[in-house]
Amino acid sequence: MTPTGTDPRILSLAAEVAKSPEQNVPVILLKLKEILNNTPLGSSELKKIKRDIYCYDLIQYCLLVISQDCSRIQGGWTTISQLTQILSHCCVGLEPGEDAEEFYSELLPSAAENFLILGRQLQTCFINAAKGEEKDKLLHFFQIVTDSLFWLLGGHVQLIQNVLQSYHFLLLLQTDNVQIGSTVLTMVQNILHINSGDLLRIGEKTLHSILDEIIFKLLSTPSPVLRSTAAKLLLLMAESHQEILILLRLSACYKGLRSLLNKQEPGTEFSQELRQLIGLLSPKVYQGVEEQKLHQAACLIQAYWKGFQTRKRLKKLPSAVITLQRSFRSKRTKRLLKLNKQKEEENCRLQLQLQRQRAMRLSRELRLNMLEIVHPGQVEKHNREIEEKSALIIQKHWRGYRERKNFRQQKPSLTEYKAAVTLQRATLKFLAKCRKKKKLFAPWQGLRELTDAHRVELKQQVDDYVRRHPSSQMSDVTSKELHSQAQEQLQHYFMGRALEERAQQHREALMAQISTNIEQLMKAPSLKEAEGKEPELFLSRARPVAAKAKQAHLTTLKHIQAPWWKKLGEETRDEIDVPKDELSVELGTLFIGGTKLP
Repeated sequence: MTPTGTDPRILSLAAEVAKSPEQNVPVILLKLKEILNNTPLGSSELKKIKRDIYCYDLIQYCLLVISQDCSRIQGGWTTISQLTQILSHCCVGLEPGEDAEEFYSELLPSAAENFLILGRQLQTCFINAAKGEEKDKLLHFFQIVTDSLFWLLGGHVQLIQNVLQSYHFLLLLQTDNVQIGSTVLTMVQNILHINSGDLLRIGEKTLHSILDEIIFKLLSTPSPVLRSTAAKLLLLMAESHQEILILLRLSACYKGLRSLLNKQEPGTEFSQELRQLIGLLSPKVYQGVEEQKLHQAACLIQAYWKGFQTRKRLKKLPSAVITLQRSFRSKRTKRLLKLNKQKEEENCRLQLQLQRQRAMRLSRELRLNMLEIVHPGQVEKHNREIEEKSALIIQKHWRGYRERKNFRQQKPSLTEYKAAVTLQRATLKFLAKCRKKKKLFAPWQGLRELTDAHRVELKQQVDDYVRRHPSSQMSDVTSKELHSQAQEQLQHYFMGRALEERAQQHREALMAQISTNIEQLMKAPSLKEAEGKEPELFLSRARPVAAKAKQAHLTTLKHIQAPWWKKLGEETRDEIDVPKDELSVELGTLFIGGTKLP
């Protein structure tokens, strides 16, 4: 959204940035410094200028420039340091209006992170610099960047927590250089003066890292300036927050801090801060003798343990070197294989892209040739046919891909379905065998039920017979007499059939008895070989029959009680053949189709 009443200087500068090449943009953005310096501080005009700078995305341009490589920017670190000053001054006191959420959640954290990254880069350049003049310039630029960051944090206090939790801030704090370290510690001290409450909102691990680095600089750095700054910062943190003081007193990580502080040389410039810090860390009851004994015992244990570890490392040194070489060579081989694979994939991708471009070029040439050949009146029809063919090809490939995908998704369920079908088939086969055995052992089988097709065929025959032989009309009395006669004949038939069935069963029993006797006699030993009571078994006709029946009964019970899965491979027994004459009986004009199974 373009604001109304824009400052003409900002408008012309924004137009110049938009039209200029990329390498000239940083130098053009430096003109903002002159505009900001010529405007009174705290005035409404300055707020309006900052608002115009933000609306025309000049702040975003500055952020993009400082995130680039220093070697690509005209003017180098001089330009970048001035742009950091411009960026921090523009962000402080700015009222973003409708874009407040984007400004506070994205732009400000990004600016703070970029300032820390610039500090890391300047720190690296300062350490690697050889000349004294170059080091002085880099240190000056580093101080400008830290001052810009401090100015930004002073205007936006909510960024302090993000800065303290940043990985780049911890790296800046872990420097061994005296000048860089003192500058960073001074910046941290000034930040805590602004708002020390954010120190407790950061993670416990980050807080321990900051405390460890400050204590390390306080105890191990030979520079008195750096030690003095570290002592002041640690004293400020301990006095500001009771939780940090308790942590320094009771934590196992800082158990010997007070004794180490007591060993510092007296009469130094920061001896007063040391005495205050020791006073804060000193417990109410001091047991010096016990602590000295514990210290001596710990030193003795450490000496033995360090000696053991050193001897152990010396023994493992040859194998460790071999392992290190093997690991390095394997990593190098994997890296080379990965690079070769990436090159091959890139070549394949380029070849595929070239093939696609050639195919597209050929298709376009063919289309142009066809358009030259085809009559002008048929061009539209020809284009429509080509589009339809293309759509059909796309649909064919898409449907094939979709069906293959569906098949892969349905393959497990299809396997489960086949397994279920196999189990169902085996179960149904077993149940059918059980039903057949029940029918075999049932005393009354009943008549087979007529199928619908057979019933329709019989009904059609009856209708044809009735049509060919129309019956004369008879009275109710005659119909009842005829019905009673049919019932008597039917009863007589069923009684006769029952007698025949009993006679048949008697005959079958006699045949079974005879076959049993013959089988027993065939298996019986001769009289010379018979011993004991074996001849007595054949004196009664009932004993062989009872023995055979008992044996058959036990076999049948054992077969019935066996589990169903043991009977899957058995062959089905022959079904009982029921004569077709018993399924249907025609008596006079009355047709009985059988009885329904219960």
